[in-house]
Amino acid sequence: MSYEPLALTPELHQYLLDHSTPPDQVTAELIAETRAALPGEASMQVAPEQAAFLRLLTSLMGVRQAVEVGTFTGLSSLSIARGLAEGGKVTCFDISEEFTGIARRYWKRAGVEDRIELRVGPAAERLRELPSEAYLDLVFIDADKAGYPTYWNELVPRVRPGGVLLVDNVLWSGRVLDPRSEDDRTITTFNDLARDDPRVELVILPIADGLTMARRRNG
Repeated sequence: MSYEPLALTPELHQYLLDHSTPPDQVTAELIAETRAALPGEASMQVAPEQAAFLRLLTSLMGVRQAVEVGTFTGLSSLSIARGLAEGGKVTCFDISEEFTGIARRYWKRAGVEDRIELRVGPAAERLRELPSEAYLDLVFIDADKAGYPTYWNELVPRVRPGGVLLVDNVLWSGRVLDPRSEDDRTITTFNDLARDDPRVELVILPIADGLTMARRRNG
């Protein structure tokens, strides 16, 4: 029996959103402010369904230790923080004081600022400050694409067996099928790297611009 992939039209995408738990007021206002204040950069914000997925997955896994690379205005970190188990923490890495200034306001409004640690600076360097043992339950990578291999190789050893890594934008608006630019090839090279990494098992989910979900193997 053959399977025909589903074409996610704008109308079907709206149906998907309409039949998912809607964003609360703080989340909705963060999405709206980002789009209004930063129209040129707003596409860097995770999609609403990704935000909901992050919160639900974090809660289902009972995550206590999480890391995010690429915080922007804070929607993904807000979602992870809200799903954390009691006493949990998410450590965020970003290079922008401007964008994360918005994030800080909304973390405070949502009452989760005590669950989030923000480290501003190049993540390729600052990730090395983390403990070297395998202690992380969840990782979310959504930053500069050229840095993906570095972030991956810094974080996979720090994820506990059974822990999960999520990597955004891995379908790259479909350009992975015919990579022509350096940016296109950066993503396809990373996708090959992740697929061939014996430390994990993974699947690419067709959420927004493509989301790799990788589970750290035992041993």
